[in-house]
Amino acid sequence: METPALLTISGLSKSFGPVRALRDVSFELRAGEIHAIAGENGAGKSTLMKVIDGILPPDSGDIQFDGRSVSIPSPLAAQKLGIGFVHQEIALCPDVSVAENIFMSITNASEALLMNYRDLEKRAATILARLGNIDPTAMVRSLSISQQQLVEIAKALTLDCRILIFDEPTAALTEREAQKLFEIIHQLAGESIGIIYISHRMAEIFDNCDRVTVLRDGQYITTLDIPATTPEQVVASMVGRVIDSLYPEKLRDDEGSEDILLEVSNLCEARTFRDISFQLRKGEILGIGGLIGAGRSEIVKGICRLEGQVTGDVSLHGKPLSLTHYGDSIAAGIVYLSEDRKGDGLFLDMSIAANISALAVDRIATRFGLINERREKQRAETIGRQLSLKCGHVGQPVSTLSGGNQQKVAIAKMLSVDPKVIFLDEPTRGVDVGAKAEIHRILRKLARDGVGIVVISSELPELIGVCDRVLIVREGRITGEVTGDAMTEENIMVLASLADEDRERSAA
Repeated sequence: METPALLTISGLSKSFGPVRALRDVSFELRAGEIHAIAGENGAGKSTLMKVIDGILPPDSGDIQFDGRSVSIPSPLAAQKLGIGFVHQEIALCPDVSVAENIFMSITNASEALLMNYRDLEKRAATILARLGNIDPTAMVRSLSISQQQLVEIAKALTLDCRILIFDEPTAALTEREAQKLFEIIHQLAGESIGIIYISHRMAEIFDNCDRVTVLRDGQYITTLDIPATTPEQVVASMVGRVIDSLYPEKLRDDEGSEDILLEVSNLCEARTFRDISFQLRKGEILGIGGLIGAGRSEIVKGICRLEGQVTGDVSLHGKPLSLTHYGDSIAAGIVYLSEDRKGDGLFLDMSIAANISALAVDRIATRFGLINERREKQRAETIGRQLSLKCGHVGQPVSTLSGGNQQKVAIAKMLSVDPKVIFLDEPTRGVDVGAKAEIHRILRKLARDGVGIVVISSELPELIGVCDRVLIVREGRITGEVTGDAMTEENIMVLASLADEDRERSAA
């Protein structure tokens, strides 16, 4: 017997000026099901969720909760109905503790004169124990991105929800953390809570969800039962076309080069990594894998002199470099694309052109030190065309672009200095499947054109699909390298998670 609908949406529309974000959208969520929402960036997923959560008012349409029409004028009204939302964009208070963030809404509603911090921390520790090892007394600003995401999830778990919305919850999580989250999601569904799950990762949808609803260009396309469909069918519905391959062709054996583009020797930083040595060959894409917190980003930031007190040698084309700060690295042609594109990678309220020229102001400035806007515009348009950047014009704010096109602007910013080596940290985080395929093709073309490409990714299929070799980092050290047929998820996880003696016992 079919479970009755917990939430039913009919004919929902929402516009922002002339832009129609949602057009006559329908959606149904049953109690106890895990229902995925799929679609490219700009398809309307986030807008629909914001309407359900009371963040945005719909222009038209009907929302029914438990069979009765309801109005959801605010997030507080949504909470009172029993709707919780784990946002993709982290919205924590950085200067207070983890426990205070988790129970923020409860303490705000409390009429007590004093806060019982000990009780708050004890309750927070109980919730966090389900998700990971996070100190409830720690200041949020001291946490990694993945730990902050777990705190966001913990906040939602404190609410007495009947519906929980997860928007890309695993984008910043390790494989192990993601599996813990899925266990909790299945447990919640078993308690008749309806789960709405937004993800660009087909494997997550097919491993964990019951149904999937596809949106495209703000319109409802279809709802499919997961056992009766395939990832290829879902992707085709999302993009309106068949994507032949998510990953471009790798280097063939006859294309491999022995020319060493970049060499790192005995790189050390007292707190985060030690004895880091590797080579990047011309034409290849080198991957860096490992669990979040293993030191992957810290190693790359250390090479670029973005953080830490680093010792060791870095050579480019066989020539030793003298690097003391990031300006030296940029001048040498070595650049870093942050995993947090909105926090560190882009100036969202500035124009596309201004973002692209941010690292290369000297190249578009007049001899009096002023920006030559015509030159800036031309350079942005040239690089934008190379990356197939989709925008109205390069004068529009970056915030108006989809996630995939924002990432292209971040890559264009790196290309504006004509780099010799680009380190890309989680280059496709939070972008849709079509944009991922485009970015992968861009990286392969750059590598074939002679730019050194190093990719850090928490997505094992991405490392395996796009990279020619993968170095694995564990506890601040390189524990191994995989290539060719040995480049499997199992081999990477063994090297990433087991100490040498554990691997020997496992092999025995």
